[in-house]
Amino acid sequence: MTPDRVTLGIDPGTARLGYGVIRGSDPASSLEFGIVETTSSQDMPARLLQLHDELIGLIREYRPAVMVIEKLFFSRNVTNAISVGQARGVAMLTAAESGISVVEYTPAEVKQAVAGYGNADKQQIQQMVKLILGLDEIPEPDDAADALAVAICHVQHAGFLESVEGGTS
Repeated sequence: MTPDRVTLGIDPGTARLGYGVIRGSDPASSLEFGIVETTSSQDMPARLLQLHDELIGLIREYRPAVMVIEKLFFSRNVTNAISVGQARGVAMLTAAESGISVVEYTPAEVKQAVAGYGNADKQQIQQMVKLILGLDEIPEPDDAADALAVAICHVQHAGFLESVEGGTS
């Protein structure tokens, strides 16, 4: 993995979509993180368009090589699962339209890569994100910290594969 490679991590949601942009892998550094927030007073097409437009802006500014997104896991709240699925679809479409590859990881894979434990709690993940990226404080809001964790998971996974297989990612 090249030291200047940029990775865009996404924690999908239609009300709040978290994003984290990191560069490199060892050590990785945070370029930017935050959320795209939509309001429930907007209709869903307008909210999805806002997510798309703001993701396009991030892609144009940082030119990531890859977008990494958390896989949707079964949720008891069907409405929430559909909403997250819509945000995931917008993110994937935006990446594809921009010529960026998309990689997906399960929540357990992210926790394992970042904290070394697939059942780590939210505070453990946030603390490890802070340590891995050398940040002064835990990134906030939670959605942004989760997006950074997804990006870290990928650069660690890709770096591992590169070292084992001698390939590139």
